Amino acid sequence: MLNRRLIRIKVFKVLYSKVASESFSMNEAMRTLNDSCTGTLNLYYFILNAAVALRNVAMAKIETGLKKYIPTPEERNPNMKFVENAVSAYLASDAAFMTYCEKRGLVWTEDLALFIKKLYSTICERDYFKEYMASEERSVEQDCELFIRIFVEEFNENEDLETYLEDLSVYWMDDLTYVINVIIRALEQFKNDRRFPSVDVYLKEDDREYAEKLLEASLLGYDRYSDMILKAIANWEEERLVLADKVLTVQGIAEAVRFPNIPLKVTINEYVEISKFYSTANSRQFINGLLDRILKKLVAEGEVVKTGRGLIEN
Repeated sequence: MLNRRLIRIKVFKVLYSKVASESFSMNEAMRTLNDSCTGTLNLYYFILNAAVALRNVAMAKIETGLKKYIPTPEERNPNMKFVENAVSAYLASDAAFMTYCEKRGLVWTEDLALFIKKLYSTICERDYFKEYMASEERSVEQDCELFIRIFVEEFNENEDLETYLEDLSVYWMDDLTYVINVIIRALEQFKNDRRFPSVDVYLKEDDREYAEKLLEASLLGYDRYSDMILKAIANWEEERLVLADKVLTVQGIAEAVRFPNIPLKVTINEYVEISKFYSTANSRQFINGLLDRILKKLVAEGEVVKTGRGLIEN
């Protein structure tokens, strides 16, 4: 699930918090990193489970209408298309999916009922939903497209949802957009396979090792790499050095030294990109120049060695 970019961000957040608090406990840092990475997988399950919660709200509304003493014609003959949607119906009947959510509290409980009811009411007013309900087509493809629209248009940049997520888990901050993209890809696969793909914390088997080794190398080498940075900016006042820039640069150096199979250009570009979201407007140029200068020196001194085809730079 987690790609290398997001792993780097999670390592950065742990490293930054440890530096800011002056706590360099390796065991505590590793536990925090593991909780953060696992938290993203849990967010995936929680957001996907919203499809079931919306279905339950729709079913409850239909049942309430049928129980009325004098139901309207629409209540007497409700449109069942949404509650029979293949996506939510599959998830609701998937024992493994529901068990995972229930055991970890990844369900839309009564505390969140108001949000789901409000969201369902909003969706019912959308043109794309009205068109879906009015269409005579019944297909898995159309059902998937509906939930793709719902997740993209109703969950992205939803301030109410972001507030709920922040209260539910500190590890869910900033992960929502990424998780929604994973869900979209899962829905696209569901169109063809009629089932959701298996999702784990990491995309590749060696990514857990990469995450842990990157954090370890950054923490153990922090003081030494910090000295390299200060020497490289000898004419710069240390007080003017933004902590986020310093932490990102230390992490970039640690990655270059620790992982001989990652090209220097990839490392530099990754931390420059991350700085756009987690540091100042000037950080991009600053980190790019600083990392380039330090890593070239380490290559010349033989401390950074890149091996393998395409990794040796002139």
